[in-house]
Amino acid sequence: MQNEECGNDKSRLFPRPPFHSNLPKSVPALFLLTFFCISFCGCIRREPPADVTILNGAEPQSLDPAIITGQADMRIVQGLFEGLTRVDPKTARPVPGLAESWDVSPDGRTYTFHLRTNLVWSTGGPIRADDVVYSWIRTLAPATASEYAGQFYFVKNAEAFNTGAIKDPSLVGVHALDPFTIRVDLNLPVPFFLDICTMPLASVVPRQTIEENGDRWLMTRPLPSSGPYELVYWHLNDKVRMRKNPRYWDAAHTQSEIIDILPVGSANVALNLYDHGEADVVWDSSLIPSELLDVLLKRPDFHTFNYLGTYFVRFNVTRKPFDDPRVRQALAMVIDKRRIVEKITKGGEEPATHLVPDGTANYTSPQGLDYNPDMARRLLAEAGYPGGRGFPRFTYLFNAAAGGGSKLHEKIAIELQEMWHDELGINMDLRQVEWTAYLDAETALNYDLARSSWVGDYDDANTFLGCFTSNDGNNRTGWKSAEYDSLVEQANQQTDLKEREQLFQRAETILVHDQVPIIPLYFYVGISYFDTNKIQGIYPNILDEHPLQDIRKVR
Repeated sequence: MQNEECGNDKSRLFPRPPFHSNLPKSVPALFLLTFFCISFCGCIRREPPADVTILNGAEPQSLDPAIITGQADMRIVQGLFEGLTRVDPKTARPVPGLAESWDVSPDGRTYTFHLRTNLVWSTGGPIRADDVVYSWIRTLAPATASEYAGQFYFVKNAEAFNTGAIKDPSLVGVHALDPFTIRVDLNLPVPFFLDICTMPLASVVPRQTIEENGDRWLMTRPLPSSGPYELVYWHLNDKVRMRKNPRYWDAAHTQSEIIDILPVGSANVALNLYDHGEADVVWDSSLIPSELLDVLLKRPDFHTFNYLGTYFVRFNVTRKPFDDPRVRQALAMVIDKRRIVEKITKGGEEPATHLVPDGTANYTSPQGLDYNPDMARRLLAEAGYPGGRGFPRFTYLFNAAAGGGSKLHEKIAIELQEMWHDELGINMDLRQVEWTAYLDAETALNYDLARSSWVGDYDDANTFLGCFTSNDGNNRTGWKSAEYDSLVEQANQQTDLKEREQLFQRAETILVHDQVPIIPLYFYVGISYFDTNKIQGIYPNILDEHPLQDIRKVR
């Protein structure tokens, strides 16, 4: 999940903001007048307090399961829409969701899912196998512009349909055999296919609502949901309010009646809200004041855990001079990553020379580029910029989170700026933009260098390495390598785990040592804060996945 990152815009069939409007400029004044009239008439109703309030980092870019890629968005959407499988809160492994069971063919290429017979939309009406097929085909439809559609490429003909090579959706290997049975045909055995089925892109969405409302389907009230919660409202830069879905198949075990999700970008504001009892859970490690980190980590309500996440720098290789691998290698080799984690992040993070985090199942990464300023200067000179002379001034893109901006990204940017100037004699400007503009700039390749991160969607090297194949929507570097693509494809066709690992290692060597379209900086350490005497149902796991329906406040 890019987790910290997400999506594109580009005139989507299903655009992200559910509250965009083309109303005239006079309308805000009308709204204000109406508000005062209602106030003076005493007509405002007090809404009930939330059972649990969560600070979630960035403002969601969308609540559409097909187009989101950001962790903040996914945390909300997984409460509203469910797929055939869902995530176990303790192990982060796939467990039955809308499907109560499944069968796998002996060759591992065909999955037959059996839906629960009591599935109902939050607004009423049955959820059936055709809804699953529609939702998957919608994600793959070129008009949807899903950056995550590549996760479905293991399904027969999914890639050809997504790229427009075939037009007939019935040729895609997902079929409703009867109202309660779905057969999925894969191109090859995929050991993590059930994990893919837990992801938002595989969630079941309301066909009738989408077909009736088109672009504006997320504005429908009530919005039909297939998950444990239904959407009450999404007020931009305020909060997302969700109410328990009484028609959810497992509603008896949904722990909280109302959950509020707040976008907060300032670490000081987040800590203040939490310490004053205005928030119960803070999930984003960037919402911890770095200057207080040493002290705060000693508190019993601050929790650290290891998970599969990497912070890195992304190059736009379509722009000179970053189209030259020697330039990219040079910039990578003068970054003192130990200095960044000890001086700035200070949460126990480990410096990274490779992309796939240590501890990923059945995989050990190859070594990437080490710190070597002398070699970096030689490479830069070979590329035509001795001592940095003639090197054009360039810009580093990073995001400001909702409510004020992440100081962590800014501090890292300043540190990189200083290292590249001192060691290579090159000059970089900083470009901080709000979250949506940042995502759009990355997707449109409207940047030179950009801060980036990725959190694994499942415990397998492919969730990281697959992102940088040529046609993957999450690549966002302009970099393409036929050799890299071939190695990743071969690895995913390999059933022998050792041979699969070796193929992935050859691919990752190209990515982080030879071609370097990205510079890994460090591996994440998860940090969240909540009082375990007051909040239950949150467990540390390697994917940092915490299903909302399991979270409750102790009364």
